[in-house]
Amino acid sequence: MTVDSLPLQDLERMAFQASPAPQMVTAHRRMLDCNQAFVRLFGYQRDELRGNLTLLLYPSHADYQSIGERSEHWLKAGPGAFYTDERFMQHRNGEVFWARAHGFTLTLDDPFKLMVWHFERIDRQPAPTVQLTAREREISLHIVNGLTCKEVARQLGISHRTVEVHRARLMKKLQAKNSAELVSKIIFIS
Repeated sequence: MTVDSLPLQDLERMAFQASPAPQMVTAHRRMLDCNQAFVRLFGYQRDELRGNLTLLLYPSHADYQSIGERSEHWLKAGPGAFYTDERFMQHRNGEVFWARAHGFTLTLDDPFKLMVWHFERIDRQPAPTVQLTAREREISLHIVNGLTCKEVARQLGISHRTVEVHRARLMKKLQAKNSAELVSKIIFIS
Protein backbone atom coordinates (compact mmCIF):
# COMPACT_ATOMS: atom_id res chain seq x y z
CA MET A 1 0.00 0.00 0.00
CA THR A 2 1.37 3.45 -0.93
CA VAL A 3 0.70 6.82 0.64
CA ASP A 4 -1.31 7.76 -2.47
CA SER A 5 -3.70 4.91 -1.86
CA LEU A 6 -4.39 5.69 1.80
CA PRO A 7 -7.84 7.06 2.63
CA LEU A 8 -7.91 10.79 3.40
CA GLN A 9 -8.89 10.10 7.02
CA ASP A 10 -5.75 7.97 7.52
CA LEU A 11 -3.56 10.68 5.97
CA GLU A 12 -5.09 13.32 8.24
CA ARG A 13 -4.51 11.10 11.27
CA MET A 14 -0.87 10.52 10.26
CA ALA A 15 -0.35 14.26 9.71
CA PHE A 16 -1.80 15.08 13.14
CA GLN A 17 0.39 12.51 14.92
CA ALA A 18 3.58 13.44 13.01
CA SER A 19 3.12 17.22 13.20
CA PRO A 20 6.08 18.95 14.89
CA ALA A 21 3.62 21.33 16.61
CA PRO A 22 2.35 20.09 20.01
CA GLN A 23 -1.43 19.78 19.57
CA MET A 24 -4.40 18.46 21.51
CA VAL A 25 -8.14 18.21 20.90
CA THR A 26 -10.44 18.90 23.84
CA ALA A 27 -14.13 18.62 24.67
CA HIS A 28 -15.25 20.76 27.62
CA ARG A 29 -11.58 21.03 28.71
CA ARG A 30 -11.18 17.24 28.71
CA MET A 31 -8.39 15.89 26.50
CA LEU A 32 -9.75 13.74 23.68
CA ASP A 33 -6.45 13.25 21.86
CA CYS A 34 -2.98 14.69 21.40
CA ASN A 35 -0.06 14.18 19.07
CA GLN A 36 3.49 12.94 19.71
CA ALA A 37 4.95 16.47 19.93
CA PHE A 38 2.45 17.25 22.70
CA VAL A 39 3.44 14.06 24.53
CA ARG A 40 7.12 15.10 24.35
CA LEU A 41 6.36 18.65 25.56
CA PHE A 42 4.45 17.53 28.66
CA GLY A 43 6.18 14.20 29.43
CA TYR A 44 3.05 12.05 29.69
CA GLN A 45 2.12 9.02 27.66
CA ARG A 46 -0.81 9.63 25.31
CA ASP A 47 -3.03 7.20 27.21
CA GLU A 48 -2.33 9.04 30.48
CA LEU A 49 -3.70 12.26 28.95
CA ARG A 50 -6.72 11.04 27.01
CA GLY A 51 -9.92 11.49 29.01
CA ASN A 52 -8.34 13.71 31.68
CA LEU A 53 -9.15 17.35 32.32
CA THR A 54 -6.52 19.81 31.08
CA LEU A 55 -6.14 20.71 34.77
CA LEU A 56 -3.46 18.00 34.79
CA LEU A 57 -1.19 20.33 32.77
CA TYR A 58 -1.52 23.43 34.96
CA PRO A 59 0.68 24.28 37.96
CA SER A 60 -2.34 25.19 40.07
CA HIS A 61 -6.12 24.96 40.12
CA ALA A 62 -6.25 28.77 40.31
CA ASP A 63 -4.38 29.03 36.97
CA TYR A 64 -6.69 26.47 35.39
CA GLN A 65 -9.74 28.39 36.59
CA SER A 66 -8.60 31.90 35.64
CA ILE A 67 -7.27 30.93 32.20
CA GLY A 68 -10.47 29.01 31.50
CA GLU A 69 -12.64 31.99 32.41
CA ARG A 70 -10.50 34.41 30.41
CA SER A 71 -10.37 32.24 27.28
CA GLU A 72 -14.10 31.42 27.39
CA HIS A 73 -14.96 35.11 27.77
CA TRP A 74 -12.70 36.02 24.84
CA LEU A 75 -14.09 33.29 22.60
CA LYS A 76 -17.69 34.25 23.35
CA ALA A 77 -17.21 38.02 23.07
CA GLY A 78 -14.24 38.16 20.70
CA PRO A 79 -14.14 38.69 16.97
CA GLY A 80 -13.53 35.06 16.06
CA ALA A 81 -12.84 31.49 17.01
CA PHE A 82 -9.18 31.99 18.02
CA TYR A 83 -7.68 32.54 21.45
CA THR A 84 -3.98 33.09 22.23
CA ASP A 85 -2.10 33.77 25.46
CA GLU A 86 1.11 33.11 27.33
CA ARG A 87 0.88 31.10 30.52
CA PHE A 88 2.60 28.72 32.87
CA MET A 89 2.14 25.01 32.19
CA GLN A 90 3.50 22.03 34.10
CA HIS A 91 5.50 19.04 32.84
CA ARG A 92 4.79 15.61 34.29
CA ASN A 93 8.04 15.82 36.31
CA GLY A 94 6.75 18.94 38.10
CA GLU A 95 8.78 21.45 36.10
CA VAL A 96 6.80 24.62 35.45
CA PHE A 97 7.50 26.32 32.13
CA TRP A 98 6.30 29.36 30.21
CA ALA A 99 4.25 28.52 27.11
CA ARG A 100 2.31 30.20 24.36
CA ALA A 101 -1.10 28.61 23.81
CA HIS A 102 -3.28 28.96 20.71
CA GLY A 103 -6.84 27.66 20.87
CA PHE A 104 -9.38 27.32 18.08
CA THR A 105 -13.00 26.48 18.83
CA LEU A 106 -15.02 24.45 16.37
CA THR A 107 -18.25 25.34 18.20
CA LEU A 108 -18.70 29.14 18.51
CA ASP A 109 -21.97 28.93 20.45
CA ASP A 110 -20.31 26.75 23.13
CA PRO A 111 -16.54 27.44 22.80
CA PHE A 112 -15.27 24.65 25.08
CA LYS A 113 -17.48 22.00 23.47
CA LEU A 114 -14.80 21.14 20.88
CA MET A 115 -11.41 22.85 20.60
CA VAL A 116 -8.02 22.32 19.00
CA TRP A 117 -5.01 23.64 20.92
CA HIS A 118 -1.41 24.23 19.93
CA PHE A 119 1.34 24.92 22.48
CA GLU A 120 4.90 26.14 22.18
CA ARG A 121 7.44 26.35 24.96
CA ILE A 122 8.93 29.80 25.50
CA ASP A 123 12.39 29.96 27.02
CA ARG A 124 12.10 33.53 28.27
CA GLN A 125 10.28 34.30 31.50
CA PRO A 126 8.25 37.44 32.11
CA ALA A 127 10.06 40.07 34.15
CA PRO A 128 9.15 39.80 37.81
CA THR A 129 7.03 42.67 39.09
CA VAL A 130 7.78 41.99 42.77
CA GLN A 131 11.25 41.72 44.24
CA LEU A 132 11.75 38.97 46.81
CA THR A 133 14.60 38.65 49.26
CA ALA A 134 16.93 35.66 48.90
CA ARG A 135 15.25 33.94 51.88
CA GLU A 136 11.73 34.66 50.55
CA ARG A 137 12.73 33.20 47.18
CA GLU A 138 14.21 30.14 48.89
CA ILE A 139 11.07 29.59 50.99
CA SER A 140 8.78 30.25 48.03
CA LEU A 141 10.40 27.40 46.08
CA HIS A 142 9.47 24.99 48.87
CA ILE A 143 5.93 26.39 49.15
CA VAL A 144 5.38 25.90 45.41
CA ASN A 145 6.37 22.27 45.83
CA GLY A 146 3.64 21.78 48.45
CA LEU A 147 5.68 21.76 51.67
CA THR A 148 4.13 23.02 54.91
CA CYS A 149 5.86 25.66 57.03
CA LYS A 150 7.14 22.94 59.38
CA GLU A 151 8.50 20.89 56.47
CA VAL A 152 10.21 23.95 54.99
CA ALA A 153 11.73 24.73 58.39
CA ARG A 154 13.15 21.21 58.64
CA GLN A 155 14.56 21.43 55.11
CA LEU A 156 16.25 24.77 55.81
CA GLY A 157 17.20 24.12 59.43
CA ILE A 158 15.29 27.13 60.76
CA SER A 159 12.31 27.69 63.05
CA HIS A 160 8.86 27.05 61.60
CA ARG A 161 7.83 30.42 63.09
CA THR A 162 10.47 32.10 60.91
CA VAL A 163 9.04 30.34 57.87
CA GLU A 164 5.53 31.47 58.87
CA VAL A 165 6.73 35.09 59.08
CA HIS A 166 8.31 34.86 55.61
CA ARG A 167 5.19 33.17 54.23
CA ALA A 168 3.03 35.98 55.67
CA ARG A 169 5.31 38.55 54.03
CA LEU A 170 5.02 36.69 50.73
CA MET A 171 1.22 36.70 51.05
CA LYS A 172 1.26 40.46 51.63
CA LYS A 173 3.83 41.28 48.91
CA LEU A 174 2.02 39.16 46.33
CA GLN A 175 -1.45 40.18 47.54
CA ALA A 176 -2.51 36.54 47.80
CA LYS A 177 -5.74 35.73 49.63
CA ASN A 178 -5.08 32.00 50.10
CA SER A 179 -2.46 29.29 49.61
CA ALA A 180 -3.54 28.37 46.07
CA GLU A 181 -3.34 31.99 44.97
CA LEU A 182 0.06 32.33 46.69
CA VAL A 183 1.44 29.34 44.78
CA SER A 184 0.07 30.69 41.50
CA LYS A 185 1.61 34.12 42.08
CA ILE A 186 4.97 32.66 43.15
CA ILE A 187 5.07 30.62 39.96
CA PHE A 188 4.27 33.72 37.92
CA ILE A 189 7.18 35.75 39.32
CA SER A 190 9.69 32.89 39.27
